[in-house]
Amino acid sequence: MIQVFSHEHPSLTLSEVAQLTGTTRATARRILLTLERLGHVRSDGRHFALTARVLSLGWAYLSSLDLPEIAQPFMRDLVSETGESTSIATLDIPEVVYVARVPTQRIMSITLGIGTRLPAHATSMGRVLLAALPDDDRERFLDRATLEAYTQRTIVDTAMLRRVLAGVAEQGWAMVDQELEMGLRSVAAPLHGSDERTIAALNISAAAARVSTEELRGRFLPALLATAGAISTALRQKGLDTPARAG
Repeated sequence: MIQVFSHEHPSLTLSEVAQLTGTTRATARRILLTLERLGHVRSDGRHFALTARVLSLGWAYLSSLDLPEIAQPFMRDLVSETGESTSIATLDIPEVVYVARVPTQRIMSITLGIGTRLPAHATSMGRVLLAALPDDDRERFLDRATLEAYTQRTIVDTAMLRRVLAGVAEQGWAMVDQELEMGLRSVAAPLHGSDERTIAALNISAAAARVSTEELRGRFLPALLATAGAISTALRQKGLDTPARAG
């Protein structure tokens, strides 16, 4: 229910919430009133909107995860070494959710921060996480996904994305060249937990005008893989095995 509220829809009527969630007005009203009593939603009598208290849900998840706290020192070293921004995201199909970030300078029109959601199919971290899914789950995503084009480079053909994900699974990393936004390139690698499953992805993002794909692959990828390996070792020592999918 909470997920229907967004930057584009910060305030919704009861009927709009029911329509967006595929529930009846009675069900939507009951849930919204419960959320209002808990302080996560406010209402002016006609429209409903989220309150700042809803952030506590995300922070509770991050606190239990411990991933950002473990990863931050390694991420800062990676930024110092490469001079480029780095982020960590988990998978909440069909999107990735940012759980940690160390920026250098803003290179996207999209404002990135903890809790930011981006389409999994058009991002390097998303492809790493999709490639790590069990075969049945990945095929279920591909069968149901609406692959939106964000630039003229975005892969929107399911068969092509399936081949790309197979390559990502084989090589152990993903690179995306201006598929989410023109002028942005990124490369990502998996983070593994104590049970060796992929629980998140780490990326480096850079401006296309400054960093070529060859440099991204030749200079930044080795540093990224080394950092991902160090973070994964720390996660295993912590005994962290939270799955990559949040839902």
